[in-house]
Amino acid sequence: MRSPYEPHRAVTPDDLARDRDLARDRDLARDRDRDPDRDGARARVLVVDDDPTVAEVVAGYLDRSGYAVDRADDGPAALTRARARWPDLVVLDLMLPGMDGLEVCRRLREHGPVPVIMLTARGDEEDRVLGLEVGADDYVTKPFSPRELVLRVESVLRRSRPAADGGHRLAAAGLSVDPNARRATKNGGELTLTLREFDLLAFFLRHPGRAFGREDLMREVWGWDFGDLSTVTVHVRRLRGKIEDDPARPRLIQTVWGVGYRFEPGGAVD
Repeated sequence: MRSPYEPHRAVTPDDLARDRDLARDRDLARDRDRDPDRDGARARVLVVDDDPTVAEVVAGYLDRSGYAVDRADDGPAALTRARARWPDLVVLDLMLPGMDGLEVCRRLREHGPVPVIMLTARGDEEDRVLGLEVGADDYVTKPFSPRELVLRVESVLRRSRPAADGGHRLAAAGLSVDPNARRATKNGGELTLTLREFDLLAFFLRHPGRAFGREDLMREVWGWDFGDLSTVTVHVRRLRGKIEDDPARPRLIQTVWGVGYRFEPGGAVD
């Protein structure tokens, strides 16, 4: 059976034990120089996976990268842990016993906004799209490199923080985006957007009338020079569903055939 992660070599029980010892020694040393609540300054990541080896490896890499990590091995446990201490980000396996990752993601969204990176052992596009449709901000397909996952966590968290330069409020066509407050409205009413939907809308508002390919949007909004471009397609569709008067006949985010998409504040249909 193929391993669900791809380290440079096989991870053995001795490796995991050594990693635990190193992490313990490092934490003890850090405790001497920090306040008692040493996790208070670290971004908190909830790792949800029913495979204990995968969960331990992922948690270990995240811990060594400076994150405070909580773990859960099924959906109900994940929701309980999230309610007890709300995470800054969730790494969520799609295939969980009892309650799958899609339902966990839906229920998390009911309690509040939180970035979600979905893990899936399946290669089918349908599974990836389903994860994005319920609000996942990114996904990683097993087998995966734990180092790549850490980079994706860093990217998602970096983009979820308020703009350091006091980003200017953006407004057009009845839409308003406040990058500092991470707040978006339409005709004065609050829009419920995921992290990536918010970033995508802000990007379109910054560049009205300009056509962008999906590769451009992947690079500028997601911060990746590679990736499944269906991610962009799904997010555009979801965003249209929230800002267009008639998503079936979009006037604001228009498709430019052979190129990609263009934001038209005037709403003229080609």
